[in-house]
Amino acid sequence: MERLKLVLQYFQSNSESISNGICIILALVSVKLYTSFDFNCPCLPQYNKLYSLGVMTVPPIILFFLGVLVNRHTGVMMDEWMRPTGNRSKNPAVVKYLFSAMIQRALLAPMVWILVTLLDGKIFICAFSVSVDPALFQGLPNNTGLDVIKIMAKVPCREDVIFKNSSFRKAVSRYVRCHSQAVGWSILLFLIVLGAMGRLIKPCFDDHATFLQTRYWSNYLDVEQKLFDETCVLHARDFARKCVVQFFEDMREDTVLYLPHPPFISNFREDWEEEEEERLHGITKQQQVDKLLNKWYYSKPELDFPQNMGQFIPTTVSSHPD
Repeated sequence: MERLKLVLQYFQSNSESISNGICIILALVSVKLYTSFDFNCPCLPQYNKLYSLGVMTVPPIILFFLGVLVNRHTGVMMDEWMRPTGNRSKNPAVVKYLFSAMIQRALLAPMVWILVTLLDGKIFICAFSVSVDPALFQGLPNNTGLDVIKIMAKVPCREDVIFKNSSFRKAVSRYVRCHSQAVGWSILLFLIVLGAMGRLIKPCFDDHATFLQTRYWSNYLDVEQKLFDETCVLHARDFARKCVVQFFEDMREDTVLYLPHPPFISNFREDWEEEEEERLHGITKQQQVDKLLNKWYYSKPELDFPQNMGQFIPTTVSSHPD
């Protein structure tokens, strides 16, 4: 139980951990979908390969876009790329880091789907059984009146009567499944080696300080967006509360029957009488919105890169206006 709590605390610690958790869940969902998916090969020469490749490619594409959709880096990256420049220039390194993090997480579930299908082999058998040379195996049914291509297309259909009491179908299936599993394990080994080489070689060619600063600013943008959303919720709640209280205050003034107010309404009434000019009002003009947004974007700190690690934490953050 304690380990489970630690895992949950890790995934709730920051947005990057939450994104990792969501991508892992999508990968597990892809495995569950494949195991619960009842794959039935058409067993027709003109449809086997088309249907099999569709099953192998369409779900990964869907899972990829789902990964992009649920990844928080996507929204942060697009906000940073599409925002007005202001005093903070758009740093391509930060956008590139966010894009790379988004793509890596979004590709997890599709790669799991493809690897599971290859290691299972059913889809590969349906797609490429026609391409196998039947002369490599013994027991080809030759009393069915069908040509060789149609017979090979029926290999994935184990219930077909033409393979009754024949080991030909099993031999071809084992042969194609071996190739499928070989391709799957090769892809998995290539990805592992590629990831290991990337972790080992990348620090030798990249400036470590620049990489850390890029990661710092990407986290800063994420935290900035979260705080902005939270502040919007608090401001909207305060604004709605004051509007409701103002509504009941106006209604009390227009009615003849006197009703006592709750204590918090009385306190708000005293505050209004003392500081009438501080009452909130909604922004209804486009010019007001543009003015406030320009003020906000021009007050953002510059995403500059230091020349040494002694300047890793930027001093411009401390000058951010309250």
